[in-house]
Amino acid sequence: MDILGIRIDNFTQKEIIEKIVFFFSEEKLHQVATVNPEFILEAQKNELSREILNSCDLNVADGFGISCAFLRYGKMLKARIPGADLVHEILRIADQKKMGVFLAINKDGLSGFQEIKDAISKTYPNIAVSSADLDRNDTKYQLPDSAGSILFCNFGHPQQEAFINSQKCGNIRLAMGVGGSFDYLTGKVKRAPIFMQRLGLEWLFRLIRQPKRIGRIWRAVVVFPIRIVLNK
Repeated sequence: MDILGIRIDNFTQKEIIEKIVFFFSEEKLHQVATVNPEFILEAQKNELSREILNSCDLNVADGFGISCAFLRYGKMLKARIPGADLVHEILRIADQKKMGVFLAINKDGLSGFQEIKDAISKTYPNIAVSSADLDRNDTKYQLPDSAGSILFCNFGHPQQEAFINSQKCGNIRLAMGVGGSFDYLTGKVKRAPIFMQRLGLEWLFRLIRQPKRIGRIWRAVVVFPIRIVLNK
């Protein structure tokens, strides 16, 4: 489905996981994006971001606002999967298949490589983890051929999607921008209680704990719904 010019793939969670498993069987890089209202608003003013999102192999709905947008257009979203949850689903598959994961880490982020690696290895011991600490605006870095089958990048949108789109590593089969998911893995940032996540109130929990996010939350909770309502 198209929401303000951005394609959202309307699949069940089972279908999304099946597609991810299939991606590992094809000898090319598949880009996955977990699209939330901020992504869509950014794409309204950033043509490159819009082109990259619409060229992704899989766009998963992330954010309660996306569910509401589907209803606005008379459709029902089959599954909404937050990026942090999809990361665990991918890691679970990687652990079963004993795959390698490469972390493109924002060098100015909260969590460092060893912390992230330890958190991953504790739950998914069969995964080989490697990484590089990079500037979040770096789109010239090219992953080594030994990078493994999966790439996670935490530069934040739109930098992480642009970084992934620039990669030519032949061994990577699946790549996804993960935003703040590394900080959830390491426990540096706490997620909202499950009931708030299910009610679509995770934004409120983040606002209470991180008031500096008010600008981002305003765009997602106020500006985005207004754009959806006014869009014909």
